[in-house]
Amino acid sequence: MTKQEKNEVIDALKEKFSQYNNFYITNTESLTVAQVGKLRRICFDKNVEMKVAKNTLIKKALESLDEKRYSGVFESLNGVTAIMFSENAKEPALIISDFRKAGKKDETRPVLKAAFIDGDVFAGDDQLKVLTALKSKNDLIGEIIGLLQSPAKNVISGLNAGGKLASLVKALEDRAQ
Repeated sequence: MTKQEKNEVIDALKEKFSQYNNFYITNTESLTVAQVGKLRRICFDKNVEMKVAKNTLIKKALESLDEKRYSGVFESLNGVTAIMFSENAKEPALIISDFRKAGKKDETRPVLKAAFIDGDVFAGDDQLKVLTALKSKNDLIGEIIGLLQSPAKNVISGLNAGGKLASLVKALEDRAQ
């Protein structure tokens, strides 16, 4: 690979890292060509971009963007590396998890090396379970709105019940007379 080609790859990676706040670094080394093809199709169907690149080029791209911000990711840049870029922080974790379940029993491939989610680094394959349980921003907003609406609904319900109770008391008074 010429220096010019390396610079083009670094520029392309910098663009992807700038475009997405979330990316996963995985090891696909032990997957067959057919399995990698299947994984790429699944990623494409779920709007997750999967790129394979040399670790040194990935590191140079991240360092040129913000070395301090991405420093937690550098340790995971070894072996064969595939990067999964996604707007949805949870989607790549679900893809990896579902891909493993669809494979052989006790499948552990592809291996999650690290995930960078909105500035936080989740290092190691043991973090996959945590990442599959992440809630999206929209999910959290929905929960907050639900929590805020609940007391208002209770007050309105109580006021409506109070009006019904007053009507019932009035009817009982009328009957008693």
